[in-house]
Amino acid sequence: MARTRASDFEEKQHGLLMSAATVFAEQGMEKASMAQIANHSGVSKALLYHYYPSKDELIFAIIHTHLVNLEASVAAAVDDTLPPEEQLRLLVRVVLDRYRGADDAHKVQLVGTSALSDEQRGEIRTVERQIVRHFSRVIARIHPELDKPERPLLMPVTMSLFGMMNWVYMWFRDGGLVTREDYADVATTLILEGIKAVR
Repeated sequence: MARTRASDFEEKQHGLLMSAATVFAEQGMEKASMAQIANHSGVSKALLYHYYPSKDELIFAIIHTHLVNLEASVAAAVDDTLPPEEQLRLLVRVVLDRYRGADDAHKVQLVGTSALSDEQRGEIRTVERQIVRHFSRVIARIHPELDKPERPLLMPVTMSLFGMMNWVYMWFRDGGLVTREDYADVATTLILEGIKAVR
């Protein structure tokens, strides 16, 4: 008879991945050991290896889980009945809210992919493209001229927005005078006003 998962399996798995992300973020991909991760996570090394046979598998799981959850949240917020400017503002808020408490996983995503196999990197790129597509689709609705074949500026503009969102963990601190929602509005406004001058 097959062994059933514990009711709190996903919660424990999430906790393990977040704990591992903290060790990777603090120690670096090369220096962090499975023993350190097991100790920090409060599990045996044998159990850690049972779920993740190698450090590379663990890094992949952190990044892939982080991105899949992010994409699901962004997809759930897509509403074509909204004016595109309002939709873009909402999507930016969703991303920055999902980044709350996920700085370590985000750092692993930014620096850890080089440790992965081509197949793993391909899976990650697929999810990343899905996320980017949600945004580029809305930006194209706002300014269709950015998607002209002779001057394709849609992707540069979209990735400029991601540049603002993806590096926010370097300086933003919750509890300050500027909230995540405030910064989401700032980033969105910079894009909405800036692309008026991009031709």
